[in-house]
Amino acid sequence: MATPKPPKPRRKASSFSQKPLAVVAAGGTGGHMFPAEALARELIDRGWDIVLASDKRGAAYADAFPAIERLSLEAATFKAGDPIGMARAAFKIGTGILQARKAFKRLKPWAVIGFGGYPSYPALMAALGRKDITLIHEQNSVLGRSNRQLVKKVDAVACAFPVLRLAPDELEGKVQVVGNPVRPDIRELYDQPYPPTDGLIRILVTGGSQGAKILSETVPQALALLPMSLRINLSVEQQAREEQAEAAKKTYAAAEIQADVAPFFNNMAERLGRAHIVIGRAGASTVCELAVAGKPSILIPLRIAADDHQTYNAEVLKEAKAAIVIREQDFTAERLRDEVRTLLEGASLLPMRASAAKSVARPDAARLLADLVERTVKSVREPS
Repeated sequence: MATPKPPKPRRKASSFSQKPLAVVAAGGTGGHMFPAEALARELIDRGWDIVLASDKRGAAYADAFPAIERLSLEAATFKAGDPIGMARAAFKIGTGILQARKAFKRLKPWAVIGFGGYPSYPALMAALGRKDITLIHEQNSVLGRSNRQLVKKVDAVACAFPVLRLAPDELEGKVQVVGNPVRPDIRELYDQPYPPTDGLIRILVTGGSQGAKILSETVPQALALLPMSLRINLSVEQQAREEQAEAAKKTYAAAEIQADVAPFFNNMAERLGRAHIVIGRAGASTVCELAVAGKPSILIPLRIAADDHQTYNAEVLKEAKAAIVIREQDFTAERLRDEVRTLLEGASLLPMRASAAKSVARPDAARLLADLVERTVKSVREPS
């Protein structure tokens, strides 16, 4: 049995700011930023101040992020076997750590919470160096590379899925499964009934931040291959890359399918709420939002996702009989047509699939993660 490590020496409680302040560090993608935003809103409701730490890319997803201050930290990633790239990344990361350390000296955060992605790394490294209270939340079912470097050093680890792959053995039994925090407008969908299936069947197609090209091309082709008896009862709302949107519109028009195609939808919660079927990738946020909203889905995991994490993410909905999963290498218009046709011809079973999705949802993930933050802060500040 391993000897437990002695607790890290901490700064005296008097060094903490009067009002609780958390630094939320998140990578520059929606998959990292949206859960971070959900936690931030929950902590604000509890009286905390929030500072967002990210990089320049994160600004694209942070328009509505509720923070009293935003720290733009230098960060970088690199490919193994690229010594020049590694040296450049090391310089940028070192600069980011110094930037964060200077900011934290002024801010005196009660906790620094990382949501993964390489822009979160400098903030957490600075916090560990200062012996601030640190937590990590892993959104995917596979521990990400940045979190993998830090997970043994932080005070608490939370995750979204029941199984966290590639986690070190030392963490067995110590990781808190809280789910993936979703935005409030998505959380509200958990309490809404599945829309009636009489009349139009609404299909929502999302793209995600990577790999939307294959969906933009293949989904319109697949739906156009359906028999007219099914096409006339379809209404499609599809996110498509700007350069592919016109082609998708023409395909739908030629097939006489009602379709709204655009590169981005501002009212995603509203569209998700009225959808009967969702076709999309299997990023952590997508999978967890589908569960909370209770939506039957067809998922195409991104083939190049690190450690194939999207395939593992999708397993939760697949095992619950709420999702059909098609590997990207098997994703053709004909295969998708067949899967959609099965769902449409068995439309009476869609509410059952919707209930199956909700059965694996964790709608209160933001609350559970905020509880963990406050418990961790209290246990460090006021040790028994």
